[in-house]
Amino acid sequence: MKTFYAILITGLLYCLQACTPRPESVKPAEHLLELYPEYQDVTIPCNIAPLNFLIRNEGVDAVSVIVKSASDSLQINARGNKVLFPLTRWQTLLEVTKGYELQVTVIARIGGQWLRYPSFTWQVVPDRLDAYVSYRLIEPGYEVWNALQIRERCIENFDERVLADNNLTGGKCMNCHVHGGNSGNLSMFHLRGEGGGTILNRNGELRKLTLKNEQMISAAVYGDFHPGGRYGVFSSNIIIPTFHTEGNRRLEVYDTASDLAIADFDENRMILSPLTSDSTTLETFPTFSADGKWIYFCSAPLVDLPDSVNQLRYSLCRIAFDADHGTWGERIDTLWNARLMKGSVCHPKVSPDGRYLLYTVADYGTFPIWHREAELQLQDLRTGAINRLEAVNSNRSDTYHSWSSGSRWFCFASKRGDGQYGRVYFAYLDADGNARKPFVLPQSDPEIDDLTLKSYNVPDLSATPVPFDASSIERINRQLKAESFK
Repeated sequence: MKTFYAILITGLLYCLQACTPRPESVKPAEHLLELYPEYQDVTIPCNIAPLNFLIRNEGVDAVSVIVKSASDSLQINARGNKVLFPLTRWQTLLEVTKGYELQVTVIARIGGQWLRYPSFTWQVVPDRLDAYVSYRLIEPGYEVWNALQIRERCIENFDERVLADNNLTGGKCMNCHVHGGNSGNLSMFHLRGEGGGTILNRNGELRKLTLKNEQMISAAVYGDFHPGGRYGVFSSNIIIPTFHTEGNRRLEVYDTASDLAIADFDENRMILSPLTSDSTTLETFPTFSADGKWIYFCSAPLVDLPDSVNQLRYSLCRIAFDADHGTWGERIDTLWNARLMKGSVCHPKVSPDGRYLLYTVADYGTFPIWHREAELQLQDLRTGAINRLEAVNSNRSDTYHSWSSGSRWFCFASKRGDGQYGRVYFAYLDADGNARKPFVLPQSDPEIDDLTLKSYNVPDLSATPVPFDASSIERINRQLKAESFK
């Protein structure tokens, strides 16, 4: 019987191989190779999932791809225009190629003729990317914000799970899922609407908090964790959405008032400063420095809104913070002057090693998703030098970034594909601060991005997964009353 099954399996494998097209009489291609995702000549971490791709040259009905290192190789032969790499073989290939280069050769059959395209490379660096990225999966339009999920994806394979689903929370808006210290044991997001609050996760204990006191103009909006985990810094904003009449712009979102506040999660209190609560100034997007001694934020003088929204420009500022006493500093420094730079900055994020500050720059305003000109910039906090990140940015919105814990990788949301749907991209920063060409989050099936008519919004990296899921959030929403803060 064993012999029979062995013969049967051998026969099936032979038939499968016989049915798989193999290149013959190959000629050089006369046209450029068209891939999606555009993975040609990118730098990748040694722990990334397979870079599966589509060949979009017209008429491709079979493909052969060879990925070769100095000591190993992987070949894929398949019908159609889709290239899918086996996970285990891919992981083995990347492991032996750390610090070196992979050469990729694509041969495609078009109209019965096999064509060889010029090879390209994948530079495999030993600097690992944090294994998990969370994001909101949301319709790109403002009017359907209430159909969304927060998901967590493992970048080392294709495992994905739902952390929160507003179909399970009465349609409440959910936003701004962020980690503290790139750890799944410290995270938070806001659950808006009646009975909602900020969901805080500290070492698996979930709390629902009302981060507002009588002096604040609203509950907490945009926030970040202090490295110690006891404190969080937040903006408190009155947010107004409005629609453009210009054909090349859609939605503008701006604040009519915004201040900053620090939450003490241990003592349930909000800590305010008169320096960041000035009614004539808008303060927003606060974040802590890597050592927790500074708070970076964006600040703009209030203008007549909405008529003068195109004159609304934010500078990049900082103020000291004393964690031992829970007190603000007494002076605000300006690091990037909006008037001199003729632009507006938002979303500052400090690298975990404390060396760099990554932020988004647009022509004006504070909501860059629909600003086609929005781009990332990098400031060296040691020298003050600014890197325009030309290798990273595109001609569409590039924003909502997050650092990996090793400070060599960052992710961001970009609309470079079609201008409508945001996707998660990863970019490498070498030891000299030089950025490499970014690549999009790999998918088990490269057609997923074509078929997913939602944006991957506000991606945030974590070295470990969070210890909760959508059922936990459903229970917290239903059973817990939000804790008040004083």
